Amino acid sequence: MRWDRSRTSRNVEDRRASGPRMGKGSIGIGTIVLALVAMYFGVDPSVVLQLADGTPTSAPTSQPIPANDRQAQFVAKVLGETEDVWQEIFRTQTNGSYREPSLVLFRGATPTACGTGQSAMGPFYCPADQKVYIDLSFFDDMENKMNAPGEFARAYVIAHEVGHHVQLMTGSMQKVDEARRSGSQTRANQASVRLELQADCYAGIWARHADSARQILEPGDLEHALNAASAVGDDTLQRQHQGRIVPDSFTHGSAAQRMRWFQRGFDSGSMRDCDTFSASQL
Repeated sequence: MRWDRSRTSRNVEDRRASGPRMGKGSIGIGTIVLALVAMYFGVDPSVVLQLADGTPTSAPTSQPIPANDRQAQFVAKVLGETEDVWQEIFRTQTNGSYREPSLVLFRGATPTACGTGQSAMGPFYCPADQKVYIDLSFFDDMENKMNAPGEFARAYVIAHEVGHHVQLMTGSMQKVDEARRSGSQTRANQASVRLELQADCYAGIWARHADSARQILEPGDLEHALNAASAVGDDTLQRQHQGRIVPDSFTHGSAAQRMRWFQRGFDSGSMRDCDTFSASQL
């Protein structure tokens, strides 16, 4: 990925120097297991975090990103790329304006408006404070444990989480909240899958427009993104962690579905083609 062509975002909070911060209600191993079952890319971590009843010990502090921190600089560049792309897409496709989210770098644990976030959860978006949270150690896990290497695979992760912010602005996220309030776990899971696949589609849209505007893609980049989408499919992760697949428990979509919707967004570039909630087949 030619990320040197991208603008650095100013909306990055670096809390890594603060270290883990949790109050008396620290998240235990049971909550971590539930978070892992959520398959890394949780759209609304409050579903898991509310079990912990954690309270931050003090306000987190943010530091400037070191100039020699290549990984953090990469994240800031990708976030800047999402800002430029979604500003333009909202202007041309929705006749609206795009409100940029913040991205928080943390290590171990950090307070959020959705509760206490932990590294074990993987990257997540908190709609209550409109921030994306990432512990950069997850990128090492992608390469070493999930067989999903490549810088553009990491960019896909960021673009997916930003896709959830787009969903908050367009109202898609509220559909999942309504399904959760219905009391049916099956219906809630189905709505969650459609939400996640739409975020994958939005990540594909971002990739198409970013490359069209600034030629950021290199040979093999799309394959790395599709491989990452496959690596975080519910069936892939269930097979790895429990040795069997339980489709009714899917919350993010199968590997094939995640790859298909990312590719659909990339091929189309249009938000109207990412309407997973109206799709008869995923």
